[in-house]
Amino acid sequence: MKLPIHLNALRAFEASARHQSFSAAAAELNVTPAAVGQMVRSLEDWLGTPLFHRASTGRSRLVATEAAEHALPDIRAGFDRLTLGMEKLKEEASGGVLTVTVSPAFAAKWLLPRIESFHAAWPEMDVRLDTNLRAVDFVAHRIDIGVRYGAGSWPGLVAEKLMEEEVYPVCSPNLLIDATRLRKPEDLTRETLIHDLSMDSHSDFPSWATWGQSAGLTGLLTSRGMKINNSAAVLQAAIDGQGVALARSVMARDDVTAGRLVRLFPQIKFESALAYYVVYRHQCASLPKMNAFRNWLFEIIARKEG
Repeated sequence: MKLPIHLNALRAFEASARHQSFSAAAAELNVTPAAVGQMVRSLEDWLGTPLFHRASTGRSRLVATEAAEHALPDIRAGFDRLTLGMEKLKEEASGGVLTVTVSPAFAAKWLLPRIESFHAAWPEMDVRLDTNLRAVDFVAHRIDIGVRYGAGSWPGLVAEKLMEEEVYPVCSPNLLIDATRLRKPEDLTRETLIHDLSMDSHSDFPSWATWGQSAGLTGLLTSRGMKINNSAAVLQAAIDGQGVALARSVMARDDVTAGRLVRLFPQIKFESALAYYVVYRHQCASLPKMNAFRNWLFEIIARKEG
């Protein structure tokens, strides 16, 4: 059956039903509430049936009719397919550009030192990195895939765990020239502590306080020291001998391997409650360029190169 109704009317109906409000739907679609109401009425006129129960006394939200509720899953599935089709068209038009979102620190300390092997495997694909400390809107910024650090739940995104990590103190080898320095955890009470504040608002983000508790330390002044809101800069401060940093193993691995940093007290094991996740929109799960990068990430971990 040919559908003479403009797609905007269907979008207005779907958004209104989801938000239960013409005003909220209008804000999402960047039009006026009156325009949303008019588009919904035009769809109702064409169908010859109401889609919402009109507001009555005491009712502040739109309520979809039973027929509308039955139709909504198919309409949403249709929009998902349209979105995927548009993504495929954009993929062809973009000439194979892959847009990846990661934090600045993750880019500097983990991704960039390894990205050459992806370029070697996919030489025709250009990678654009979107480095941002804050989570970005995948649709608005045209993000294909990302790596995020957290508890594994981000609305609207598929999240697959990529790798977990330990947390441990590190310092410059220069601090250990004095053989009597930093021989036992209690010696930290006499050192400048370097704090990572990059995710300080997250209650599960590891801190000197939580590490000290797990190590059974008392007298550790966890409120004092140098405080930095970038994990890469935290490690650089430790490399420069500014103090002892509480390092995240994924970020610090290359520096420890190269001898720029020394892991202290390896007998103390402290696993972070947070982890790294590969994230992407469900609608884009079948895009070849997204899958190429996703598979490469997991291959790196499987080969223990990460």
